[in-house]
Amino acid sequence: MTAVAAIAGIGATAFTKDSGRSELALAAEAVRAALADAGLAPGDVDGMVTFTMDTSPEIAVARATGIGELAFFSRVHYGGGAACATVQQAALAVTAGVADAVVCYRAFNERSGRRFGAGVRRREPSAEGVALGWGMPFGLITPASWAAMHARRYLHMYGLIPEVFGHVAVTGRRYAARNPAAYFHGRPLTLAEHAASRWIAEPLRLLDCCQETDGGQALVVTSLERARTLRRPPVVIAAAAQGAARGQEQMTGFYEGDLGGLPETGVVARRLWRDSGLCPADIDVAVLYDHFTPYVLMQLEEFGFCGPGEGGGLVASGALPVNTHGGQLGEAYLHGMNGIAEAVRQVRGTSANQVPGAGRVLVTAGSGVPTSGLILAASG
Repeated sequence: MTAVAAIAGIGATAFTKDSGRSELALAAEAVRAALADAGLAPGDVDGMVTFTMDTSPEIAVARATGIGELAFFSRVHYGGGAACATVQQAALAVTAGVADAVVCYRAFNERSGRRFGAGVRRREPSAEGVALGWGMPFGLITPASWAAMHARRYLHMYGLIPEVFGHVAVTGRRYAARNPAAYFHGRPLTLAEHAASRWIAEPLRLLDCCQETDGGQALVVTSLERARTLRRPPVVIAAAAQGAARGQEQMTGFYEGDLGGLPETGVVARRLWRDSGLCPADIDVAVLYDHFTPYVLMQLEEFGFCGPGEGGGLVASGALPVNTHGGQLGEAYLHGMNGIAEAVRQVRGTSANQVPGAGRVLVTAGSGVPTSGLILAASG
């Protein structure tokens, strides 16, 4: 993708465990905050993108925020895998000239309302349900149980122990402790505390699993030319990609390829490096989707930051800043949208855990599902 689109504004609600408000109210607050950050009025927006799982339709959010006519609206499937793809959709619309300013948003009461971690619920027959049916009779009914299958294989392949995952949890909480917006602000974590947390689905412990959050996040995408005239320095969308692997399922693809890797992430990685002309050494910060700690290590390996089985050592070394907002483990679980906002802050130079000179940031979306990714960069 040619770098002609940019993120011009970001906005979020508070991240809580009981918002006491509707998901529509959360979405509207986040959208208004993102527009204010960009210096745009609701009437400037003519496009909206969200997730198929969002309960607040585009037209409902438009009415609630004063947005007028819409020329473009789109939704992206596959849960957290959609996060970066919402920005890709917005950038494509802007680049194609079908919209001038597009808002991407995600809002839910994921703690006080529907808790995705509770696992599979009764549903109407579907192709997706058939895929789940291969594992459900064996007790594989929650995201943690699905992730545990991959985690177990990963440890076996590389001769590792579950404590290696603790480096991801400890790093995320260290950053979260210094981030006033994070739910775990002021509450760092030790490796001993990680190792002492209870088993959820071996080899995953409680502190290997992301938290549940009520909240909303929104982003504003427009042309780079227009973004340069607005309130904040533009953050260029240097590359954007989606990826689904051969034989892909949603976190239950135990029968294709090797469980010790993330082939869908590999698809995204190859396209991002190709389209941006960059390589791992060019990245200053990585914001990686951390619904479960093992997937962070696998993503580092798929993107080529280190060799297979070496992700834990890389995180422990601190050589590459990872999830400087605290991630979904430490800041909030917003299906990855808050990670994109952190990447914007890093490029702007306004992060609570600012990396000096951060000019290029990699962002990833949900792993184990069809996914997406971004490389965001300074415009100078």
